[in-house]
Order: sequence, then C-alpha cells, then structure tokens
Amino acid sequence: MGQTIAIAGAGIGGLAAAALLAGDGHRVVVFDQFEAPRPVGSGLVMQPVGMEVLRAAGAAAEVLARGTPITRMYGDEVTRGRVVLAVNYGRGPERQGLGIHRAALFQALYDAAQAGGAQIVPSSPVTGRDGQRLRVNGALEGPFDLIVDALGAGSSLSPLRARPLSYGAVWATVPWPDAAPHPVDRLTQRYRRADRMLGVLPVGTMQSAADTPLAAIFYSLRSDAIDAHFARPFADWRDEAAALWPEFETYLPDSLSHDDFTPARYTHGALRRPYEDGLVHIGDAAHRASPQLGQGANMALLDARALQLALRAHRGEEALRLYAGARRWHVWLYQLLSASFTPQYQSDSAWLPVLRDRVLAPLSQMPPVPAILTRLVCGDLVPPMPELTPRAMPDLARA
Repeated sequence: MGQTIAIAGAGIGGLAAAALLAGDGHRVVVFDQFEAPRPVGSGLVMQPVGMEVLRAAGAAAEVLARGTPITRMYGDEVTRGRVVLAVNYGRGPERQGLGIHRAALFQALYDAAQAGGAQIVPSSPVTGRDGQRLRVNGALEGPFDLIVDALGAGSSLSPLRARPLSYGAVWATVPWPDAAPHPVDRLTQRYRRADRMLGVLPVGTMQSAADTPLAAIFYSLRSDAIDAHFARPFADWRDEAAALWPEFETYLPDSLSHDDFTPARYTHGALRRPYEDGLVHIGDAAHRASPQLGQGANMALLDARALQLALRAHRGEEALRLYAGARRWHVWLYQLLSASFTPQYQSDSAWLPVLRDRVLAPLSQMPPVPAILTRLVCGDLVPPMPELTPRAMPDLARA
C-alpha cells in the first residue's frame, strides 16, 4: 500500500524522487518556493549512473534528445600548453557522459513527475516542520507518512553545516559557435596554475533537437573575489580571458555581459545520518562537494533511486536506514576524492599545480590509471548502492 509522501523542493533530486515514488503508487506532493517551478544554474554532465536513474524515472528519452554526448574531458595549462587533464569515457553510448543544460534536465524530470501522478505545488516555500507536517506559507501541511528534504544547500530542514570552499565560479550559457575550435563531444578547460580556470561544455539544446546548440562557459576564481569580478568592466575580463585562452573568445558573443553570468559558491560536507524520524535528506541537503568531478546532479539522482528501492523493501525507519547504508560508501568515496582533487585545480597553492602537471598528469596516462579514471567520472568507481542491487535483494529487480 502506498504512502503519503511530501517532497520539499522541486530541484533535480526532488523531481526525480517525485517521478520514481509516484510511479510506485505513493501519493506524492512536491512543495516549491517559485511561482512556477524553474531550474537554477547552467550546464552539467550527466554520467552513466545518473542516466540509469533517468531511465527508471521515465525521463531518459527526453534528456537524450536534448543533450550532447561527451566522450572526453580535456584540460591544459596556459604557460607551456602541457596537458593536465585527459580522461576518456568508455566505449559505447552507455559509457558516455551527456552534456545538458540544467533547464532541459529539469523539464524532463518535471514532465516525468507529473506524468507519474505527483502533485507539484508552486509558491509554497517550506520553512520548517512540526512532526510529520510541513510549515508552508506560515501554515501547516500534512500530516505525511514521510517527508523528503530536497531543498538543496539552503535547506531549512537539514542540520548540515558545510564548510565553504575558497573557490567558486561564474557561469553563462551561449550559442555553440559555427566555427567552434573544440570538438563538440568534449569538456575542454584551460588552467593558470590553480587560481584561474576557463572551461567550455557543450550542453545540447534547451527545448528540442531543432533548437540552437548551446555551450556552458565558466570562469573559476576565489569566492571572495566574485563580487569584485562583477564590479569590474566586462571588457577588462574579456581581455583577460582572451589572453589566458585566445580560442575562448570564440565563445564570447559581442552581446555578452556580466548580466548573462550566474555566480556559484561551493561548500563541502555530509550528514553522518541523512534521516531522522519521518524525514529523509537527499542531494545537497544531505551532502555537498565541489563540482570538480562532475557528480553533483548525479548524486542527487542516485539518492532518489536508493530511496525508492529502500521503500520498496521496508517502511518507516528501517527503509530510511537501508537508504542511508546503501549510499554511505559511494558518497564517502566521492567526497574524499573531490576534497583531494579540487585543490589541484582550484586553490591558491603554488606547489599543487606543479605536482599535478609534472607528476600526476603523466601518471594518469599509465595503465591501469586511465581505466580507473574512466570509472571515476562515470560514477561507478564503487557500486552506488550495493545493498539495493538485484543481486543483494532480488525482489527489487522489478522496474
């Protein structure tokens, strides 16, 4: 018998949970603060583990129609052109990344959630809970058998106090140029030591395959320098970017300005126990890290899928305990690796970039390291939820 489930937040994790849980026969209500739910952010990479969740949620076909296959991640440094990042995905479309605009991913999941029967309630900011009721617009909604916190980094329901990271970025979406200097199936980046990074990610189209192909461009800098960055003349930054990476100017239309960019500041941390009585945290409400490994949205999708499978097996606290245990080691490992890799690419360190360029980059091309890096970016260096696989629990094998 299905449960009554409230989901706080209509982001990627919340909408995926809504689609999956409503599809299993639960009565699902999603509360979101916006007048009409909308995405926040620019481009991202869907990894194979995330695509598996999208297939289960009924959103994969639309995402594949809009996204752009990514077969390689590549980066070099400014001064000598030394290659410092070269990761190839595996063979076959099922082992590729997919560059996609967050708006396209959002719309696919929004449609899947509605098709599954989830009720999405806009203009309804969640500010707290009282037992199994949610405080929404100053009133209490519920009660619900389960509350899912998918409110992200600003969650009013999560006790997580994450550590601010010293580096962030600014992002913009631009048309993919007709004479692009880089392959359309590659995430391409350029570094100046570790204190500056420019990047270009193909992200497909916003609405349909017939639309203009797009690119997400990004510029990494200290988080405490982002406000000063927006205060400087845009032409000065444009000149600086072109000096660091002349080909990057191809992606900067004449009409581009600071107004087209969105700032992003990052934090790092995880809840030891991502649940309590009648409440479970997923996505950034449960764990946060730098986007260096390209796993953020994928981790939220994996949380949603793990919760769905745990609720198929149990109810109440036992289901939440199973969910948390199934995701524990995957989250822990990727958080550890993110914390280890990020300072090599985003930090004030003078010696880490030297170690990266002269030691780690050459080692990364020596077997078996390339195969390990492929598994790392695909998201399955370790099983994402081993306790919830069909082998571990054969009764969960049904779609």
